[in-house]
Amino acid sequence: IKEDFEIIDKKQIPTATELKNEEKEKTEEGRWSAPILSLAKKASENLALSYGNALKSASLVGLIPKPVSTDSTAKTSARYHAMEERANLMNMMKLSIKILIQSALSLGRTLDSDFPPLQQFFVVLEHCLKHGLKVKKTFIGQNKSFFGPLELVEKLCPEASDIATSVKNLPELKTAVGRGRAWLYLALMQKKLADYLKVLLDHKHLLSEFYEPDALMMEEEGAVIVGLLVGLNVIDANLCLKGEDLDSQVGVIDFSLYLKETQDSDGKQDGGITAVLDQKHYVEELNRHLSCTVADLQNKIDCLEKTNHKLQEELAAATDRIGSLQEEQQQLKQQNELIRERSEKSVEVTKEDTKVELDTYKQSRQGLDEMYSDVWKQLKEEKKIRLELEKELELQIGMKTEMEIAMKLLEKDTHEKQDTLVALRQQLEEVKAINLQMFHKSQDAECSLQQKSEAISSFEGKTNEIMSSMKQMEERLQHAEKARQAAEERCNKMKQELAGRLDTCRQQMSQLDSKCSTLEKELKSEKEQRQTLQRELHQEKDAATLLKTELQQMEGLKKELRKLQDEKQQLEKVCEEQEQALQEMGLHLSQSKLKMEDIKEVNKALKGHTWLKDDEATHCKQCEKEFSISRRKHHCRNCGDIFCNTCSSNELALPSYPKPVRVCDTCHTLLLQRCSSNSS
Repeated sequence: IKEDFEIIDKKQIPTATELKNEEKEKTEEGRWSAPILSLAKKASENLALSYGNALKSASLVGLIPKPVSTDSTAKTSARYHAMEERANLMNMMKLSIKILIQSALSLGRTLDSDFPPLQQFFVVLEHCLKHGLKVKKTFIGQNKSFFGPLELVEKLCPEASDIATSVKNLPELKTAVGRGRAWLYLALMQKKLADYLKVLLDHKHLLSEFYEPDALMMEEEGAVIVGLLVGLNVIDANLCLKGEDLDSQVGVIDFSLYLKETQDSDGKQDGGITAVLDQKHYVEELNRHLSCTVADLQNKIDCLEKTNHKLQEELAAATDRIGSLQEEQQQLKQQNELIRERSEKSVEVTKEDTKVELDTYKQSRQGLDEMYSDVWKQLKEEKKIRLELEKELELQIGMKTEMEIAMKLLEKDTHEKQDTLVALRQQLEEVKAINLQMFHKSQDAECSLQQKSEAISSFEGKTNEIMSSMKQMEERLQHAEKARQAAEERCNKMKQELAGRLDTCRQQMSQLDSKCSTLEKELKSEKEQRQTLQRELHQEKDAATLLKTELQQMEGLKKELRKLQDEKQQLEKVCEEQEQALQEMGLHLSQSKLKMEDIKEVNKALKGHTWLKDDEATHCKQCEKEFSISRRKHHCRNCGDIFCNTCSSNELALPSYPKPVRVCDTCHTLLLQRCSSNSS
């Protein structure tokens, strides 16, 4: 027999001292847990005796029928077992919630996931949710998880959508049990665990899909547990989900937290009184909470009644609207029929118009060529005129600044017109090329169609001849077979000759079959070519329609050209008149400018420029270089700004200063221009 051995580290093997300590701990646990276990056994025996006596008395009175068969006893025992399980789970839930609240209040801080009472609370809650779950069969196997009913909370309460999305987005969770545990952690952190479970209990018809009728969540014990969970809103918890392995945790209840050593009778009585007082306070808080919920529900009922009255009034108005809309619909149907008739007539008229336009299009081709030559001549003349205008404008730009603005506007207009003319030329050339291509393609297609139709007719004649020869050969074979049957008895020599003839006939038949197959292939290829030609014809027709639309656009552009030419002539006349007026205005302006400059100089001399302080300037205003020990600051005596030595090396005599003074380059050039204009 083969034995499997595991390699274990020496560190994992317990020592003798550790084994002794474990034995002592077990004996101590047995000492203080033995009396509690004996009490639990006595309580269960008393409950069983009382339940049996109650059943017997009920059967004697007639409330419960007497047991007839083993099935009824099995059912009653199963119900009793389910009741016991529900009661035990509810008691365990009470204990875990009580100990959790007491320990959390004694600590006085937020609870972590490593806190033992909190871990045991989640284990007990998980057992309560798993009680009476139905087993669902899938392709993988049987599935029994409490995450299914928790997913309903997202549909019933939209506030829980954040929890569901965050649980689904966790990559570490791979099982439904792990997702359910994470959902419970997040709900407790939000302090809405009792609210979400209450929403589930309010919709028990949905829970019936997941739980059996004897389950804890389907009975009154579920409502009691939800009421107990309200007390957990006092606790603040901060639970981390990323580092924990929620899928592989083992949900085992640790009773050591709930079992305590026996004390004196006085201590027990005091503990019982405190427990009763705590329960009384807790029940009072529950009553307050329930009274608030009842008031809220009454307000909601009043609001719903008001909304029902409003909805009834809106329904009556909606029915009236529906009647009026139906009448309008009938009227619209009649109008649609009239529009259809008109549209059909208009389609027929447009078909006739298109035929007429095709004829006119062929005739207008010759006229277009002549128009193109005329347009070319006009463009050349306009170019010459434009060059002359540009020379005149350049002369006037040097004299007057205002004339420059006017001439720039005219130049922009001429450029735009040139661009439009170039675009029109390109479009006309493209239309010519497309027309020639379409004409050649249509001629080639007609020739190929004629050739292919002739080839098809010749192939059809050949196939008919082959079929007739096949029929003749079949008739000959039939005659030969009859003669062979008659002559078998008479002569064997004729059989050999007939066999040779049959072989030759078969060879001919095989040759004819091969010829037929080749002819069929050729026919298929010709049909495909014919279909491609038809497609090309349709495409050419579409291109012809596009060309028609482009021709219409060309006619509109010609009209616009003529309008632009007329506008150009008018603008030229206006331009000549404005040039004369501008020349006259230029003389007046030059005189007025000289006077204004003199006045400005006098004002500047009187008022004086703003004198910049040395601290305000760190860079030269003209070259923008930073000042330093080598690059000193210098004030311009005309404008008052600060410059470096290179940018303010000029000197001029100013009206406010008797001697020549330091001036910046810009002020130097301006002052020289003014002096030259004054002298001229």
